[in-house]
Amino acid sequence: MRLDDTIAAIATPLQPSGLGVIRVSGEQAVSAVEALFKTKGEPLNKMETHKLVHGWIKDDGKLIDKVLVVVMRAPHSYTTEDVVEIQCHGSPFVLRIILDLVLRQGVRLAGAGEFTQRAFLHGRLDLTQVEAISDLIQASSEIGARLAAQQLRGKLFHAIDDVKKQVISIA
Repeated sequence: MRLDDTIAAIATPLQPSGLGVIRVSGEQAVSAVEALFKTKGEPLNKMETHKLVHGWIKDDGKLIDKVLVVVMRAPHSYTTEDVVEIQCHGSPFVLRIILDLVLRQGVRLAGAGEFTQRAFLHGRLDLTQVEAISDLIQASSEIGARLAAQQLRGKLFHAIDDVKKQVISIA
């Protein structure tokens, strides 16, 4: 795995639904999506961070889908890199077309868990939070989801850190 390339993946389940999300992260995320995204507003590279913008994904002038796009500028994103999320209709066919268009911009397909791995390697998450993300995704009960959410917030890490500090102060 390289940390200096730009990656993309479908972030929602690949089944028909009202909404699908494609996430792109890395130095070229904004320019890769900007090549496909058409809007009446300012271009993505001038857009302020965390602002949702309506537009269209086009391929050689042909309309693919009506979308919402949000740019999250480094370091204020999940991976701490520039991240662009494309919110489109949740057709597996549409998601695959848009992902393929993004990949044609020189972006690499992300491996499973690679966005979270980048967040960990860049210091956004500690190991207990990475585990909590997996637990939250797999949660099958309310209590399981709540415990995972608390762990994601850093509760377990802080408890362990407090015990560590107490042990060090005793020694």
